[in-house]
Amino acid sequence: MKTIYWFCYRLWQKCFVCFFAYRVIGKEKLVTDGPVLIASNHESFLDPPLVGIAYEQEVYYLARKTLFRGFGAWLYPRLNSIPVDQERPDMTSLKTIIKLLRQGNQVVVFPEGARTLDGKLQKAEAGTGLIVAKSKAVVQPVRIFGARKALPRGSSKMNFCPITLVVGDPISFTPEELKAKGRDDYQKISDKIMAEIAKLEM
Repeated sequence: MKTIYWFCYRLWQKCFVCFFAYRVIGKEKLVTDGPVLIASNHESFLDPPLVGIAYEQEVYYLARKTLFRGFGAWLYPRLNSIPVDQERPDMTSLKTIIKLLRQGNQVVVFPEGARTLDGKLQKAEAGTGLIVAKSKAVVQPVRIFGARKALPRGSSKMNFCPITLVVGDPISFTPEELKAKGRDDYQKISDKIMAEIAKLEM
């Protein structure tokens, strides 16, 4: 499984640099030790690997449950993908993420839940706040620029344009914030994460 992951990692890395002039701004800010929840805006289907290749170690991702069919049922687990049912969301995927974080892994999440239609940041979902409260993981905000232009939602046409990933400073939460209980408290954490993502600029 590791061989498949790193083969795809290197392939994505070369393709993004070659065809999209991919670059990372603020790479020195990346937290690479211990559990890290990597929170990114969501512009395109390209986003998961765009975030993943910024790291030198393996990271885990969420992927639509419908992708785990046929060849995808073999491939996606080997790419560290966690199936999530967007039509009937439940706690299964959230529990998996929390477990992975408690084991010291890095996990990519998109707090908005769905790709943007107009390029604007959307409101975060409360689930991200729940993950933070339960795992106590470091939150690493990142923001993608250019992926929507490269492959917008609803399109199958690829446009070769520059893509940049901007890395922000890790987000600190107070002990009181991490004692969050209930949807409103989780939402406040998610909103704070989205606010930090919104601050990131090229």
